[in-house]
Amino acid sequence: MLKKTVIALYMIVVVVMAAATIVEKYQGTSYVSEYIYGAWWFSALWALLTAAAVFYFIRRRVRRPSVVALHLSFVVILAGALLTHLTARQGAVHLRTGETTNHYQTPDLQQHTLPFTISLRHFEVQYHEGTQAPSDYRSHIVINGSQQQVVSMNKIVSYGSVRLYQSSYDEDLQGTILALNSDPWGIPVTYAGYALLFVSLVWMLIDPKGAYRQLLRRAAVCLVGCCAMTATASPRVLPQETADRFARLFVVYNDRVCPMETYALDFTKKLCGKRSYEGYSAAQVLTGFVFFCHDWTRQPVIRIKGSDMKQRLGLPDYASFNSLFDQHGYRLGPHLQDKDVRQTDEKVSLIMELHQGTPLRIFPYAGTWYSPTSTLPDSMDAEHRKYIREVFTLLNGEIQAGRYERANQFLDKMLEYQQTFGQRSLPSATRVQAEHIYNRVPFATILFMVCLTIGIVAFALQLFGRRLPAQRRLLAVVFLALTCCLALRWIVTSHVPMANGYETMLFLAWAVMLLAFAASRRFPIMLTFGFLLSGFFLLVSHISQMDPQMTHLMPVLNSPLLTIHVSIIMMAFALLALTFATSLTALCTKRQAAQLQLLSLLLLYPALTCLGFGIFIGAIWANVSWGTYWSWDPKETWALITFMVYAAPAHRSLAVRTTYYHVYMTLAFLTLLMTYFGVNYFLGGMHSYA
Repeated sequence: MLKKTVIALYMIVVVVMAAATIVEKYQGTSYVSEYIYGAWWFSALWALLTAAAVFYFIRRRVRRPSVVALHLSFVVILAGALLTHLTARQGAVHLRTGETTNHYQTPDLQQHTLPFTISLRHFEVQYHEGTQAPSDYRSHIVINGSQQQVVSMNKIVSYGSVRLYQSSYDEDLQGTILALNSDPWGIPVTYAGYALLFVSLVWMLIDPKGAYRQLLRRAAVCLVGCCAMTATASPRVLPQETADRFARLFVVYNDRVCPMETYALDFTKKLCGKRSYEGYSAAQVLTGFVFFCHDWTRQPVIRIKGSDMKQRLGLPDYASFNSLFDQHGYRLGPHLQDKDVRQTDEKVSLIMELHQGTPLRIFPYAGTWYSPTSTLPDSMDAEHRKYIREVFTLLNGEIQAGRYERANQFLDKMLEYQQTFGQRSLPSATRVQAEHIYNRVPFATILFMVCLTIGIVAFALQLFGRRLPAQRRLLAVVFLALTCCLALRWIVTSHVPMANGYETMLFLAWAVMLLAFAASRRFPIMLTFGFLLSGFFLLVSHISQMDPQMTHLMPVLNSPLLTIHVSIIMMAFALLALTFATSLTALCTKRQAAQLQLLSLLLLYPALTCLGFGIFIGAIWANVSWGTYWSWDPKETWALITFMVYAAPAHRSLAVRTTYYHVYMTLAFLTLLMTYFGVNYFLGGMHSYA
């Protein structure tokens, strides 16, 4: 009876948390914060689960130290969360330059007194060189009239038990808003729980008499072997050499200085969904719209999505810019409430903006980059003003006359101008070369086709008891290629490539390959799983709406804890994806289900370790960055749900028949998909990549 009570409460907690994220989607964060997460009954539900679990634990007389420490850590963490809920103070201090105050405002708009005075000397926004992309927000404050401090993103200031965080600022840059948090009891207890959790998770894996080591001994004596467009007149284009010279110029794109080649690729892919058009390179497409706009607006280069939209407006799969206008005006105008129409409208806007010259910010002057049509500052000297206004007109004249040698000379001079006056903001030669290689090779496209092809062939051979020759060497080659892809993005962006959905999907594929390769000597079928799963993740990154464009990190993300948090979480997801592959194979082939269950459990324990580490390192990072280690954001909540769902089959007392185990693990994978994709594209929240 007690066991059933614990299981029932466990399931209720999971269901309530999942339902709360859905309610938040429609009712808002403040509603669920007050009526669910902050309600007495929610805390009581956790208290009942904890009490029942502790009582059950005692009744079973569990004595394994690693198991006791692991479960005790959760009790300590929950106790710390309760202390935070009951005793912590949170609020905000709004300061204007030169003002002094000793008050702060709580979320319910109540004024409270600080144990010190605080004043703002000045506030500043720091930018990445040559762009308007913020690199940091800094508030220079004075505490008690004498202690000068600086509060910035990921850099807090503490005074006694009060911690101050950079939260927001006034539009005129003369004021700042500092978040305030005082939690002298909850944080020490919670951190003690985290420390105990980290130790016990590792202890669980290395305990000689623990469940995981027993699984390894079983595995040591087991062998696992399982297995088209309407033809139009050719548009005028620049010769490839001239187009490539134009692509070597630098431009401010996505708030970073990068080669024009990157902008040309993104421009072309956004218009037609491909890296080239009718055999013309991305550089030729971009320069075609710049210098031969009349020809290119007649080309069916705009990819039209949505069958309903195409049928309603009578549009082909690919349309020209001109075909979207008729005697009544803009054909898409009356239908912009439709999502597919809005996507096409964005492509039209890209062409119109380029025609106006707005995106071509290629002229650096005094730390700012200007386009030929930009409003130039009055402080700019006449020589620079004349050059920026006239050089594009002169270049266009040479191109229209077909004097491409002269045009090449103009482009070379423009590059020299950039190198002379934009030195501090230009990327290094290494970064430029890395970006050039990255732009030339469509890594995700090639690798997903290779991985899925090899994986499907290998899986088919497994069904007939045969193996694909040289499979291990093939995986090693693919792994090195993907490693090269990630390394290039790292060099270009100067941060670990895990800052958005596209990059984390690449990293997840990389982690799957690494794990499959490491485990393949004892479990050869892992090679097949590695190809199939990594191919799937690469396919998702290739076809989804994830944005592969490289940008500067948001200031709040510029923390080493981000890299640790995301990389460990992605490693956990990779391991859990492999458990899904083993269970799905067992259910589909109905062969060697027991051995596949053993393999799945061998993956499950380190997956839970990584997921536990990742979740709670993320909590520490959140506490360092904005003063709260848990905010019930949908991504946080679903990560916890995933942890709890996958933790259930790790308990030997809940052991079930092999078939039921594989069904459970297959369905459990839905929580992982919800955590990664569902939150991004449906629920939203602070952690959403969509």
